[in-house]
Amino acid sequence: MNGTNPGTRRYYIWSIGCQMNDADTARAAEALERMGFSRVADPRQADVLLLNTCVVRQSAEDRVRGHLASLKSVKRRRPDAFLAVMGCFVHDAAQLQRAYPYVDLFLRPSDVEGFVEAVRARMDSGEALLPPPPAPVSVYVPIIYGCDHFCTYCIVRLRRGRERSRPVEEIVGEVEDWVRRGAREVTLLGQNVDAYGRDLPGRPDLADLLEAVHGVENLWRIRFLTSHPADMTDRIIEAVARLPKVCEHFELPIQSGDDAVLKRMVRGYTVARYRDLVRRIRETVPGVSLATDVIVGFPGETEQQFLNTYRLLEEIRFDVVHVAAYSPRPGTAAARLPDDVPPEEKHRRLRMVEELQERISWEINAQLVGKVVEVLVEGRRQGRWFGRTRTNKLVFFQSPENWMGRLAQVHVAHAGPWSLSGEVTDGLTADPAESAEKTGHH
Repeated sequence: MNGTNPGTRRYYIWSIGCQMNDADTARAAEALERMGFSRVADPRQADVLLLNTCVVRQSAEDRVRGHLASLKSVKRRRPDAFLAVMGCFVHDAAQLQRAYPYVDLFLRPSDVEGFVEAVRARMDSGEALLPPPPAPVSVYVPIIYGCDHFCTYCIVRLRRGRERSRPVEEIVGEVEDWVRRGAREVTLLGQNVDAYGRDLPGRPDLADLLEAVHGVENLWRIRFLTSHPADMTDRIIEAVARLPKVCEHFELPIQSGDDAVLKRMVRGYTVARYRDLVRRIRETVPGVSLATDVIVGFPGETEQQFLNTYRLLEEIRFDVVHVAAYSPRPGTAAARLPDDVPPEEKHRRLRMVEELQERISWEINAQLVGKVVEVLVEGRRQGRWFGRTRTNKLVFFQSPENWMGRLAQVHVAHAGPWSLSGEVTDGLTADPAESAEKTGHH
């Protein structure tokens, strides 16, 4: 890579997994573009290649190993190309180096700085950075890394370590930088955002951070994820209700609707406590939308225990349910339990939840037909503009105007379980910043 013409430098990034990986990938891509690299879709054309990995489920790890194997031939033809692997796949760099000797560098999760430093070391020194590229309309901003919980099925703590919060002023500075470059919405990220600040001087919490970020000028919307039911506080709920820029949406994983299964998972709450938390959120934040995660087929899960989960989903009526069939992850406590729910039974339970949630989501979204919703437009897809409402509903509409990065008032004409569609109304707001403040939920 030394001596390469800056105008011809190319990079390739492949990333799967959580929103934290998405945020890390965006940071790595920005750094490379500031060093004069342009992105390519074909790894065979790249001078720098980065795989940002996930192993939260076996299917994800299989995809990582498959893609990594496919790059062996690329490195054989281009030995000067720089190949780095980052993320939760990297647990023992020495062992991985023996298994994949053609990889130049293995990096722990979120070590974007280490990746950038390694790329710089292979470049000619003394080169000026290019201006940063324009920001997307909606960006992810990590606020806390790692997790202090001991959920028996989860590999995050093993791969990402203990909780480490970023200082409030550092996060606000990053948000201000994104907004100066065109971002209008930020999502504050963490494996457990509700734990934010417990390791910082003065112990600021997520409510304090929401207040601080809310003060950033020209920022229209704030989201946060993912929450942990054991750590959600009334202060956080009240901050969502009180601060107009904070969107009325909570990502609140339940994982199981049975107390015995929750105990085996070491989740730290009961179904009754979760129900009460949902009640408090809905009472405090009118019109709120709720998303959750569910695991079916956890070791020892009986048919009755699964039905307890199914009935809880029927009762609470989430807007979105992310459901996964349990797969053992080596090194976790649950991996030592008998994986005694047959694969076909896991699949049956998963399909039952998917079919239930498709019906519920359709019924919830159908209530918006005929109403006007505010949509922050993020881009175009198959000839239509798309964006999300404050409650995280995906909305499509057609218009010859350029709506990129603007707030549109959309009259909903059609609803499905996963998205809405409609037409822009005549009563659109000329000043998006004014609209963002005036469309609060109070």
